[in-house]
Amino acid sequence: MGTDQVNALQAIGVPVQTINSSTPLAERRLIMTDMLSGHPRTRLLYVTPELCQTDSFRRNLSIVHRQGQLTRIAIDEAHCISEWGHDFRPAYQELSWFRKNLDDPPVAITALTATATPRVRSDIITILGLNFAKLKLFNTPSARPNIHYEVRYLPNYDEDDDISPEDVRVQDLLAWLKAIKSRQEARIGAHAAAQRPPMSGIIYVGLRATSEDLASRLDSDETISAVAYHAGLNPQDRTRIQAMWTSAQPYQQGSNGKPPPTFSIIVATNAFGMGIDNSQVRFVVHWTPPRSFEGFVQESGRAGRDGKAAASLVYYNTQERDRIADRLGRDAENVRNRGGPKAFVAGLLKNQMARRESYQKVVRYCETVTKCRHALIKDLFGDYELEEMGSQQPQSAYGVVKPDPLNPSASPCDYACDFCKEGPSGLAKRRGRMDAADALYGFMMEQMNYEYS
Repeated sequence: MGTDQVNALQAIGVPVQTINSSTPLAERRLIMTDMLSGHPRTRLLYVTPELCQTDSFRRNLSIVHRQGQLTRIAIDEAHCISEWGHDFRPAYQELSWFRKNLDDPPVAITALTATATPRVRSDIITILGLNFAKLKLFNTPSARPNIHYEVRYLPNYDEDDDISPEDVRVQDLLAWLKAIKSRQEARIGAHAAAQRPPMSGIIYVGLRATSEDLASRLDSDETISAVAYHAGLNPQDRTRIQAMWTSAQPYQQGSNGKPPPTFSIIVATNAFGMGIDNSQVRFVVHWTPPRSFEGFVQESGRAGRDGKAAASLVYYNTQERDRIADRLGRDAENVRNRGGPKAFVAGLLKNQMARRESYQKVVRYCETVTKCRHALIKDLFGDYELEEMGSQQPQSAYGVVKPDPLNPSASPCDYACDFCKEGPSGLAKRRGRMDAADALYGFMMEQMNYEYS
């Protein structure tokens, strides 16, 4: 739970509290004393699934329930319940305790996630003990209608090359940002553009060192303010960066003489994003192929939450593709070689298989040049199945419609992706910049034949 979300709720008068690993013991006691009072001032309490496993918390929650003060249980990031989920956490499965024990009267349970495939959705319902006949299902499209999706294909790197892959990406990104700045100035004028708050963006990288280095390189450009964010930062730096990130105020000229930036960029590992509240992110860039398709959808979906136009870019080549696949294979091998109860290891192996299958979808998304990106995301994520099941969400919320195979000239996403803008031949030509020796078909078959048992 992000500190900024708790603060935002408190600022509008919501009586909310949170208990997590950083909550002092004295504060925990005050919160629980209030919860057990029979008329608690706290109306919304955020806790971790690990806390929900403890006998003491379960006893206290049962008392609150008997007092008639427990109205609803909401489980965020519910995909973590399933071993087929990309972020499986065993503590989430123990949340089945709620339905089994808080049944007189039964407490309403809401499960929330932005990244549930059909198999994961089935696990969520089964493990939590939800009644499918009484279930209310709400969904919005995985592919956001206002996001322009694009894959930027990079040539494979040779040690004899004069320029490194990192330099190629930096030059390409700077050229893209410069073009955005030029279009804005042409539309509203340079003076008006300078008065606007900087455009916010997130660049996701795989390593802390990459985060630090790339942020430094981008920040040296006078049009960019860039800062690194990763799990190695101290709490004070995290708080400072989050406060800066959520501010909508225009930047002032700094003491170093650097003018107010056009772009405010966070260069982050995946430690950044959960609970971070900024609706005005204009672009999300994946510096290398994402490790999971669910993670990609969730991270790219942090752009354009205000409903305005935004962009998702993925930098991709076959060398990075294979490097990540090799790492996932080693992770699975490490699980197979570890000790422990057979059922426990089997569960971990199932999760490793899910991660591998999820990465296969990333490869399909990046290498497919014959289909609209929005339609491709919906296919890979099982959105059409949800629509056919029937959701209480209005049909207009689905965004793009399923493409009509009899009308291939129509754009399902209103040209908000590279395929629909460039067409299959143009996109295939860009993809051809990569070394094609290792074909997609062979790669996918190799992954599908990987043994997990």
